[in-house]
Amino acid sequence: MKRLLSFVLAAALALSAAGCAAPSDSLGATPAPATSEAAAETPAPEATLEVEAAAFPVTVTDQAGREVTIESEPQRIVSGYYISTSLLIALGQTDKLVGIEAKADTRPIYFLSAPQLLELPNVGSAKEFDLEGCAALEPDLVILPLKLSDAAETLSGMGIPVILINPEDQDLLKETISLVGTATGSTEAADQLLAFSADEQSALETMMADVERPTVYLAGNSDLLSTAGDAMYQSDMIRLAGGQNVAAEITDTYWAEVSYEQILAWDPQYIILASDASYTCEDVLNDEALASCTAVVNGNVYQIPGDAEAWDSPVPSGILGSVWLASVLHPEVMSTEDANAVMGNYYDTFYHFTYPAA
Repeated sequence: MKRLLSFVLAAALALSAAGCAAPSDSLGATPAPATSEAAAETPAPEATLEVEAAAFPVTVTDQAGREVTIESEPQRIVSGYYISTSLLIALGQTDKLVGIEAKADTRPIYFLSAPQLLELPNVGSAKEFDLEGCAALEPDLVILPLKLSDAAETLSGMGIPVILINPEDQDLLKETISLVGTATGSTEAADQLLAFSADEQSALETMMADVERPTVYLAGNSDLLSTAGDAMYQSDMIRLAGGQNVAAEITDTYWAEVSYEQILAWDPQYIILASDASYTCEDVLNDEALASCTAVVNGNVYQIPGDAEAWDSPVPSGILGSVWLASVLHPEVMSTEDANAVMGNYYDTFYHFTYPAA
């Protein structure tokens, strides 16, 4: 079987190469991730549904603009992206997963809600995807990040349906949830998940309508001197929580490097550390280079909780990042108790565990 699979993979790769005269960095019909202001002018194709919910076969347009037909409700799913894996748990598809992304043991949400996933084969990452290992699992649906467009085309050439997702901002995350819900026959659960986030977003918008918005500097995972500009998901989180992103002037679509001098010039009222930061709040408070910064002077340095998921990334629970941050910036309108109640309701409803843990 393995030798036959290797032959099929080699043939598929050869056909793929023969059919593409353009260089590999020119992916023709595959658009770039929609995370920039330019993407706002030319939005990514919407995930469109062409049949009734939960009816198969179903045809969808994924977030790379590829039309994909899924002949029957998937029973063997491979997820090569932590965002889609978490989403599949929320949609009640855990038992159908037969393979997931690498480093699953670093994600608390799996331990808390679906520890059996940790025993599944891993298919690598966006940097080193295991194409042969994925195909060997005989999936009837594969979900991959947009970066793995080439792998998607190869698997599709072998007759394996693949959808590419790109949840890089609030709107694209909503589209991802609808797309995956339709592709897996779980549209009702997807609608429930979307309704939860929409209700909480509406509540936050009402609460923050008339508040004075403090300035916020969001520090990155690996380095205090990296931050998220206005084109990134994290800036939406700050805005919805009733804050102002001091780095809104930055147009980069990825983490941007800044200097101590720039942070002091911005003089944020709050410094918020990413959930997976490799340094601590104490490190920032004791950093002599920031001793005169208003956030440090007032002790307003906090880290986004990461004991379930990284809410400062576009995961299905991303709305909880804004809920938590609102309780930090505006405790007078969003108390810690109220924020914890929202979080507890979310994880009890969609992941079936108690949060925060007693």
